[in-house]
Parts: sequence; C-alpha cells; structure tokens
Amino acid sequence: MTARILDGKALAETVRAEVREGVDAFRSAHGRVPGLDVVLVGEDPGSVVYTRNKEKASLEVGMRGRLHRLPANTPEADIVALVRSLNADPTVDGILVQLPLPSGVDAVRVLDLIDASKDVDGFHPVNVGLLALGRSNAIVSCTPAGCMRLIGLTGAKLEGLNAVVVGRSNIVGKPMAQLLIAANATVTVAHSKTRDLPGVCRQADVLVAAVGRPHMIRGEWIKPGATVIDVGTSRLALPDGKTKLAGDVAFDEAKEVAGFITPVPGGVGPMTIAMLLANTLEAAKRREAGRAR
Repeated sequence: MTARILDGKALAETVRAEVREGVDAFRSAHGRVPGLDVVLVGEDPGSVVYTRNKEKASLEVGMRGRLHRLPANTPEADIVALVRSLNADPTVDGILVQLPLPSGVDAVRVLDLIDASKDVDGFHPVNVGLLALGRSNAIVSCTPAGCMRLIGLTGAKLEGLNAVVVGRSNIVGKPMAQLLIAANATVTVAHSKTRDLPGVCRQADVLVAAVGRPHMIRGEWIKPGATVIDVGTSRLALPDGKTKLAGDVAFDEAKEVAGFITPVPGGVGPMTIAMLLANTLEAAKRREAGRAR
C-alpha cells in the first residue's frame, strides 16, 4: 500500500479562492474590506518571513493587510499600547501578534489583551473556552482548523473513529483534540510521558503528530490505512552539513503503511495562513453583524 498524499498547497489555494470571493461580497455589502493587522517585535528571521507572507497573502485575497514592525527592545508598555489601539480601530478585524516575543515581554499578557472578537489566531482564553464548550462562535486556532480541512479530503466520517493527537500544546495539540471530539471521534492526547507511545499510535485511525521532533513517528507505529497528519516542521541535519525541512513523521516509512498522509513541506503549512485569512473574513462578518443589531 502507498498512501494518497493530502496536498495542502492545492487545498490552501481552494480556501484562498473561497476567501477572495467572500471578501468581494463583504466589500459590496459594507463598503470596505476586512483588515488584518500583524505585529512583529524583533528580527527573528523565521518570524520576519512568516509575517511578510501573512501580509502578502491578505493583500492577494483583497483584504487590507498591515504589518507593524517594532524593534526587539520595544518596551512592553508600547506593545500593549499598540494592541489596545488596534482593538479600538474599527477598520481592524483581525489582530495577530507574532510569537515568539523577545525575552522580558510577557507574551501571555499581550495575547490576552487582544479583543477576543479580533483574535484571528484563536489563542485568547475566550475563544479557547468557547471551543472547549463546543460553541460554533469560537475562533479556532489556524493550524488545527487547517488539519480538519485536510482530514476532510479523505472523505471519511470521523464519528466513532479512534484519533490520536501526539502533542499537547495550546497552539495545536489541545485545540486539535477539541475539534476531533466535536466531530465525534474517540480522542487520545499522547505526549512525552505516555506509556507505550508506539502502541497508542497503532490504535489510531487518524493520527496527528505535533511535537516538533523530526521523524519521531516511525512507519511501524502507523495503523495500516490510517490518516496521518504531520504538523511538525523541523530542520534536519544532513551528512553533507546542509539541512532540510522534516516533519514529525518518518514520511518514507509511513507512506507505505498509511492510507492518507500529509507531506512536509506542502501539507499542513500552507493551510495555516489560508485559515488565518478565513478567520479574518469570518471575524469581519461577525463584527458587522454585531453592529447591525
């Protein structure tokens, strides 16, 4: 058996097209376009590239994208003031503060200050709580939301299936588990303290790997025919001294066992920004609906 590849690039283009169409309709209805504001503090190379991509992606779908770049030594009070000003700005529908923030800045405080209705990353305690309660008005963290769209490509109904999420982070693991529970899967959240992790993974009809350890999940850990979603992205050293992107799953091994699998790169990664755009459009629509009441 060779697994079918779940193409995140192609699906992301579909999502972007949906958002582009939605932005056009929003402009016609409200005389403006949704606005996404991204805050970058410091010069972390990965964050610089990532935030530029977010700004570019928002412009490509017709939104107003704006990047606020602050020096690494910006006082926390100034970052807080910027977030508060964006909360109060009626042209801003989505606010994203790029992590990591420089040492000495309380990231929890900064993220918690974002207006929950503009929290398009889905990190605010209000949105986390709404997701846990199964409420449809939660803004869902972008990467887990993208994973669910990828799982949807398989055509399988999740109801009654065994799903294993390896990783318990607030950004991916926990919200991923909540989404799978909402889809009526039977969910296990595994982590570094899990006994017999390979055995737990072998029970999974759907396996989501989100630990950030390259090739941790081996092919022999995969249940034959399972759907494997690889969220991990790490730099793996090669014998010639170069590096390459690698996921948490040993892809070449796993693809010979799984029924469906996401590659790294080209799987989950492109979906994260696509779902950010979808979240921003949805946040804008909800804000306009609230004004109409």
